Amino acid sequence: MEESSTVPDQSPSAPAVPPTPPVPLSALLAREDLALRLIAGPAEPDTVIHWAHTSEMADPYPYLLGGELLLSAGVHIPEAAGSGTYFDDYVSRIVAAGGAALGFGLAPVHDTVPRALVAACDTHGLPLLEVPPRTTFSGVARAVWQLMAQARLAELRRVTEAQQSLAAAAARPDPVPAVLRQLAQRVGGRAVLYGPEGAELARAGRFPPPAPRDAARPAHGTGPAAASHRADTLSPEEVLAGLAGVVRPRGAQGPAPSSATDTVGGVHLAAYALGSGEGFVLGVAAPRRDPGDHTIASVASVLLSLLTGEQQSGSGAARSAALVRLLLGAAPETVAPLLGGERWVVVHARPAGDGPAPDAVSASALATALGSALVDVGGDIVRVLVPGDRETVAQPGWTCGVSAPAVPRGWAAADTQAARALARARATRAPLVRHGDRPALADLVPAADAEAHAHALLAPVAGIPALTETLRTWLSLHGSWDRTAVALSVHRNTVRQRIARCAALLSMDLDDPDVRMELWFALRDD
Repeated sequence: MEESSTVPDQSPSAPAVPPTPPVPLSALLAREDLALRLIAGPAEPDTVIHWAHTSEMADPYPYLLGGELLLSAGVHIPEAAGSGTYFDDYVSRIVAAGGAALGFGLAPVHDTVPRALVAACDTHGLPLLEVPPRTTFSGVARAVWQLMAQARLAELRRVTEAQQSLAAAAARPDPVPAVLRQLAQRVGGRAVLYGPEGAELARAGRFPPPAPRDAARPAHGTGPAAASHRADTLSPEEVLAGLAGVVRPRGAQGPAPSSATDTVGGVHLAAYALGSGEGFVLGVAAPRRDPGDHTIASVASVLLSLLTGEQQSGSGAARSAALVRLLLGAAPETVAPLLGGERWVVVHARPAGDGPAPDAVSASALATALGSALVDVGGDIVRVLVPGDRETVAQPGWTCGVSAPAVPRGWAAADTQAARALARARATRAPLVRHGDRPALADLVPAADAEAHAHALLAPVAGIPALTETLRTWLSLHGSWDRTAVALSVHRNTVRQRIARCAALLSMDLDDPDVRMELWFALRDD
């Protein structure tokens, strides 16, 4: 095993590195204005530096934090240094302090880089850069900070885009798989949701291929994981599952850490306990551990906590109290204040296109996006009761029908309005359709008279719900056979047969616009 951070490493051989985007040494060498030249040490493309530091101390170890490009003009080098172990000692101390590279400036002290220094850097594997006379150390330091600023901006942009994509995924009809897919894509690896019992509930992406193992490099780490040499026996999948067990709530055994990390074969592993408190855990495997990856994974864990956890709060207690009162016979208008509003809209929604059937998790995510926790799933329809002061907008991946605002006694009628609006939205392939709430011509007729007329007019078909619903949908869609068939999920020939049956039973010419208008008003009041 290459490393284990389940237990913090406090040894002096593991210098702390700040969580800022490092600068590839190759990017610094590519700067033509600096004209730096690599003359010793490895030329590995993954060598990075975290800052530049100038020192003429013979032993720079006490002044290095790790990750530096150390710049020196060789002022500290004694005249007889080439005949002893001076350079070997000097370079070994830089390596021990975690220095990333050494930049040696030509002039005014030395015209060339000492050969013994070149040999020592090759021996200890420390990149050695020749700094030409025209390049100042302050210029090198400024270039490092410029590259760091660019890297920091790029990392911030990457994290921001990831947060936006994760939030959008959480509002989809399949939020948990969508969030995992986005997370796996953003870190370039695999994301796994573990259940309270340790089973994989969902996963996305692939485990990165392990890096070639270097037999000459011993495993290191301070925790039990390193001592057990699990890299010899366990795969990254198994180690990640083990990390999930580390952060899972332990009950009476005491608190568990909120996260744990490990590395196996170059694959970086991390487990995050979800805040739902139910024992769900997010596992992440990535080929690298960039500074923003922890932030991205943390955002995903928060979203998954909301999607998997039952929110117990004051509002949840109020909803429970409202339900109890309704069951005990209280009127809806007396219960509504507990739910947080006087006027409400009802939203009917179903996944757009051929999306998967909604479940409790996807329905909860939709309700959260709409700003409500009052949600119900029935078949392929999700119904949400939304406070009237919240703006209801289209949601990605859903087709929605929205009722007019209604007081509690009008919830049943609003539910019917939302159902009809959803049917119209599906038929017209619109993401959202609202029930019109402006005053209409029908409002000029007293409600009792309109209802009596509707009952009399529709009596021949009133006992056949399929006919009345088909007639209502067909009229709302201006007599379109195809769109009515889509809205009712039946064949267009079935629509034709039902409309013909309605015309026969009602003894009316349904091609007459006056007849259609009268039937439409009657169906609205029926």
